Amino acid sequence: MSTTRSLRLGVLLTVAALGAVGLSACTGADEASGDAVTITLAGPNQWSSDPSSFGPEWEELIAAFEEAEPNIQVETVVLPLAEFATTLSTQLSAGTAPELIFNQAPHTPDQVVALDGYLEQPNPYVEGNEQWVDVFKPDYFGPTATNARNAAGNYEFIPFNLFISGLYFNADAFAEAGVDEPPATFGEFIEACGDLKDAGYVPLALDNSYGAQNSVYAPIRSQLQDRYFDEWNVFAPDGTPGTSAQIGAKGFAHAVLTGALDATSTPEIAETMRLMKTVFDECGTPNWSGVTSTGAFTGGEDLVGGEAAMAFGSNFAASNLADVDWEYGTMPFPTITKDDSPLSTDREAQSGANVGGTSYMIPATTEAEQLDAAVKFLQFVSAPERVQPWLDGTGGIPALADATPAPGLEGLMTGSWFEAPRVPARALIPKALAGQAVYTGYLTGSKSLEDQLAELQSSWVENSFELAEDGGWTEDWATR
Repeated sequence: MSTTRSLRLGVLLTVAALGAVGLSACTGADEASGDAVTITLAGPNQWSSDPSSFGPEWEELIAAFEEAEPNIQVETVVLPLAEFATTLSTQLSAGTAPELIFNQAPHTPDQVVALDGYLEQPNPYVEGNEQWVDVFKPDYFGPTATNARNAAGNYEFIPFNLFISGLYFNADAFAEAGVDEPPATFGEFIEACGDLKDAGYVPLALDNSYGAQNSVYAPIRSQLQDRYFDEWNVFAPDGTPGTSAQIGAKGFAHAVLTGALDATSTPEIAETMRLMKTVFDECGTPNWSGVTSTGAFTGGEDLVGGEAAMAFGSNFAASNLADVDWEYGTMPFPTITKDDSPLSTDREAQSGANVGGTSYMIPATTEAEQLDAAVKFLQFVSAPERVQPWLDGTGGIPALADATPAPGLEGLMTGSWFEAPRVPARALIPKALAGQAVYTGYLTGSKSLEDQLAELQSSWVENSFELAEDGGWTEDWATR
């Protein structure tokens, strides 16, 4: 846990960029210069609510690239958070997507450029580099990284940074409520919520977004299901038979489609839902289901405004607390012990940094000069000395081996929380439901646990078959 008062970082992906912005693929060279080419980068604003710019750090990064490559111009399009995935997915299907797009848009592997061949060649912006892929931290991006490739086994995106989230807390509120230390166990966490309520605070700011729900769901489920690591660990990171340090997409799909993991009968899933509902009921914003995600933290502005004592946020979020007049800190989600649940594995809560931060890919319709220019931009931001100022200004944790994290992230980067769980809580949500708050019915009491689990199982099966189709898996278990 760490505390601080101000920090020059950026905003979590839960920031809702305002206004709708249309975009179309860039199609040609700059007529004034003849040889110049323009490419467009489109995605959500992860750092501020500005609907027209990703921020000065981005502008400086692009200016540096354009200085190094004077015949290439990079334009940016900021898409609203609530719409970027649908917008980019639709454009990928229509063949109208711009040259660089945020990688969290639902898509199939054939809709984007496979970068394997490029990653095997030198990065021209890194002196002495023989293979581009070697500039990255291998645990996160490379041959041994479980989440670096798509279902077809290809590299399709380049990570500009790593992402990790955790709990931000108002240390002054904790002191007022008599909470002397950040709670380490689930039971202590629920008890602290009661003390914070008695002191007049909303214990945990929550909203109706999938992000808020998953912030609670994921660390609980990953702790409880750790016991299945050996049973489900049957594929190497590239999808061939073998083992991995972390269960990947194919391992989870195999577990679901063979019945080894079933939301209706695997007891840890029901227990995850029960503990999750306890957090929402005992700690969450009373009317969370009516609160729209609008800020850097879950629950909108309640933490920043001093009404809530805790909220979930990422390493991008801390700059939003630069002007508060109270001390704040960061902490991991609590560990579930045997006293909290008979299904506890006694494994400490883990999140782990991952490549789900700022990552971009190239649509398959990008060709010729635009393709070359888009690859060059991705190579440029993979050069440590080129991207370091951007990392420092945006609260970045580098995906690169020779870059350093932005200052002030110690509270999210120490202990077990910074370690990736061996059995992560992969959502397994079908493309049609991507981004939707799929647990709302049970959490609000409008749906029984049995119905919620049955609905989850149906979604898991559908997504597993989607992964199998995308990956071209031919095994019997992967066939409908």
